[in-house]
Amino acid sequence: MDKVRRVLVHVCTERSSPQRALFVQSVTGHFSEGGADQVEVSCSLQRSRLVLSRGGGGRGSPLKRPASCPVKHLSVAEAAAIPLAVQQRGVDVGVAIILQTANQRVLLTRRAKELRIFPNVWVPPGGHLEPDETLLEAGLRELWEETGLKLEPEGAPPKILGLWESVYPAMLSRGPPERHHIVVYMLLLSSRSHLQLQGSLSPSPAEVSSCLWADRQLVRAVVSSEEEEGAVPLSDLQGGVSVTRVSPGGGLSEATLPLEALMSRAPASGPDVERVSTGTKYALELWLRSLET
Repeated sequence: MDKVRRVLVHVCTERSSPQRALFVQSVTGHFSEGGADQVEVSCSLQRSRLVLSRGGGGRGSPLKRPASCPVKHLSVAEAAAIPLAVQQRGVDVGVAIILQTANQRVLLTRRAKELRIFPNVWVPPGGHLEPDETLLEAGLRELWEETGLKLEPEGAPPKILGLWESVYPAMLSRGPPERHHIVVYMLLLSSRSHLQLQGSLSPSPAEVSSCLWADRQLVRAVVSSEEEEGAVPLSDLQGGVSVTRVSPGGGLSEATLPLEALMSRAPASGPDVERVSTGTKYALELWLRSLET
């Protein structure tokens, strides 16, 4: 029994009741045929459980895992070697907000280097879904706690862009899985520009070390950096990106971040590097598609 009540992922088929997803099995793999890394699912909150079922006909949301997803590649022996306390965690639920400004920029934050999971990695504001919260309530709460931006939906209702299966560490070569999440990316539209919102930024230094308002050109370059071919040339962009750094005391200052830091990919071994998380690149790609439609 969990000491702290958590919202966990449950999976179901048309003819079965929801079952708690196992830590050592891929949720994407549960629904995919032929080992596909992306499927369409329907999701709903039922009694503080995120229930996923097979989607179809364009009514669901895309769920994706990276090709290197550790739980996809776990052998029977490796799965059995994971401590029982870790296996019993199940699959947690995270919510992240893709905040789109009136001038079509999105907010990214760099996780504090002191954080144990994915430190110094660029992600949108987000965190765990708490019991009795809706997905939107969780996203807005995390946005406020991490950045100081207390926003409400404006105009078009927030929608789910997609779901991402996130496992830490990100590769088996970096060690056995310790955390397993399904992250729900939600699109939130603001009627204010990034300059107007910038004045209300008050990030939590315990969670955020820098903030960045990324425009479409930068997002395209970041997304393409995950591809083997077709990457956007860095020469098409300026030599650096303007970011807002957060001091340990919460003070803000302007700085320039080398573009290469946002284009890096997770190394297979050794210390991790500053980069945009793979799940974030997936969400940003979905955001670009939403602008086209």
